[in-house]
Amino acid sequence: MANFNEDDMPEMTVERVHRAPVIKGDFKLLPKKVKNFITHCVHLMAPRGIYISDGSKKEADEFIQKLTEKGTLTKLTAFKENYLCCTDPEDTARIESKTFIVTSNKYDAVPHVKEGVKGILGRWMSHEDAAREMSQRFPNCMTGRMMYVIPFSMGPLGSPFSKLGIQVTDSSYVLLSMRIMTRVSLKVFDVLRDGTFVKCIHSLGCPRPIQGRVKNHWPCNPEKVIIAHFPEQRMIQSFGSGYGGNSLLGKKCFALRIAGTIARDEGWLAEHMLIMSITTPQKEEYFIAAAFPSACGKTNLAMLNPTLPDYKIHCIGDDIAWMRFDKLGTLVAINPEHGFFGVAPGTNSKTNPIAMRCFEENSIFTNVGETSDGKYFWEGLQDETPRDVTIKTWLGKDWHRGKSTELAAHPNSRFTSPAKQCPIMHPKWDDPKGVPISAILFGGRRPKGVPLVFEARSWSHGVMIGACVKSECTAAAEFKGKSIMHDPMAMRPFLGYNFGHYLQHWLDLEEPGRQMPKIFHVNWFRLGEDGKLLWPGFGENIRVLDWIIRRCDNDDSIAVDSPVGLLPRPGSINMDGLPPIDESELLSLPKQYWLEDIKENRTFLEDQVGVDTPPIIFNLLEEQEKAFRANQQATAQKLLTCS
Repeated sequence: MANFNEDDMPEMTVERVHRAPVIKGDFKLLPKKVKNFITHCVHLMAPRGIYISDGSKKEADEFIQKLTEKGTLTKLTAFKENYLCCTDPEDTARIESKTFIVTSNKYDAVPHVKEGVKGILGRWMSHEDAAREMSQRFPNCMTGRMMYVIPFSMGPLGSPFSKLGIQVTDSSYVLLSMRIMTRVSLKVFDVLRDGTFVKCIHSLGCPRPIQGRVKNHWPCNPEKVIIAHFPEQRMIQSFGSGYGGNSLLGKKCFALRIAGTIARDEGWLAEHMLIMSITTPQKEEYFIAAAFPSACGKTNLAMLNPTLPDYKIHCIGDDIAWMRFDKLGTLVAINPEHGFFGVAPGTNSKTNPIAMRCFEENSIFTNVGETSDGKYFWEGLQDETPRDVTIKTWLGKDWHRGKSTELAAHPNSRFTSPAKQCPIMHPKWDDPKGVPISAILFGGRRPKGVPLVFEARSWSHGVMIGACVKSECTAAAEFKGKSIMHDPMAMRPFLGYNFGHYLQHWLDLEEPGRQMPKIFHVNWFRLGEDGKLLWPGFGENIRVLDWIIRRCDNDDSIAVDSPVGLLPRPGSINMDGLPPIDESELLSLPKQYWLEDIKENRTFLEDQVGVDTPPIIFNLLEEQEKAFRANQQATAQKLLTCS
């Protein structure tokens, strides 16, 4: 399968492909390359039938009814067309340790890691090893199951920004979720004709009759999970997991790992970024992209409820941005997705009232708790749930406030809802032309040392800042605990090619005549000496965004230079109406902390990226260290003079 070529198979024009009848759709009308792809998949996986999805509501309603009768979905009766799904407890997150990039040359996929160091910026597999692994999994893996063919577009259908995909899967949960997260339509075949598309192959890895017990009506094969990306063939193969990050192949797999490689080849960017707009009281609108590691507040920021009067926020996307420079040299972006796949715990009417309105209907909730009055429940909703309501955990156990030691919802439980239901979606969120980006933000959970906001001095300096992004690890992946992990550019789990080459690609985008967006780093999560957050966050983050857009207008009166970049001048962030904020601590740069941080960043790049690191990144880190040491020496000289 790793060496699949769409021209290998003869064209099929009958309604029966290798003993698999076409249950729905007209196989004869499909483009030749699509026929060949489907034929190959049928020969390999031996499904009992072929179902060509049209993405319609009628189709979705039929599947929802079947899955509800089967017990896979539970209707949340307090809402219109909202459903709960609970997975096998062993299938709840992205499995990065089983996610691979398959290329002919290892160093096209991953950097030259220092000898003796385990690389964390992607995992490579050879074509030979991939062929062996796939041959142990995919043959006859759909026996007794239907193979669903899902034609989808990432980005508005027909946009020059967009890319097309065809996913085959034996999971009807995946079919329903792909309909929400991507633009599923038979029109994809009309746009595609005999052009290229990304080949997406997914199987639960549970041919019938199933061997072993199925938990929560959720077939999966956790012992055999593998997610392999073939950028040279524009193909993805995912086996064994039904969890969204591993099975909704239009999302991270296509939109970041495969699209990142396409973007490198075609001169654009595919990034793990939200896109939002801010309209000021003066009616001036600015578009911002922001990259944070998973579960670090991207959705909350994309759907910000501003506390400053007369500011308006619109959402374009909460997770992925495809960006390219137009003919005028402006960086423009689209959201290639069609829905939200957000982390549920912590989402409530205080932290994100907009998100709460997004999933009032037509949504699927995965691994959340359920209340006796027909609603969802997760950690963070205690104050919004009546005391007399009883609660079941995502595993179906009784849950009691203040008594139960286990969580009601899995830490990585999700809501999947259509983007068009967001009450603040921008009128241009689906515009095939995209929106112009004025600023790019990086950030993460940094409890110590890192100020609320600072600005890069240049595009290359901003790339260095992005390369050094770190954060407390989150429940989106299999890692546990509260350790600070490197997540450069918030892309560590989603890189489709060598990270050093990726950094160079960013640097190469700066060309004469292009209007390079300003780059910033934000940190909503700094703690004081008492262990409490120094910044209130959530809707108050508009105060930081206000400072950022004033900097985009080159207001030099609000910024001061520092060793890390440009910091807000004291008093330049609007603090009106807030409780007392220790601004000096919030924006402070503990010298020893930063000297150690710079050293650690340099070591990380030397170990993990090695000779593939663009030299300018090391040069900028050295300049930053010199600035801190010069600052230290100047302070010492001043104290000596005073004495």
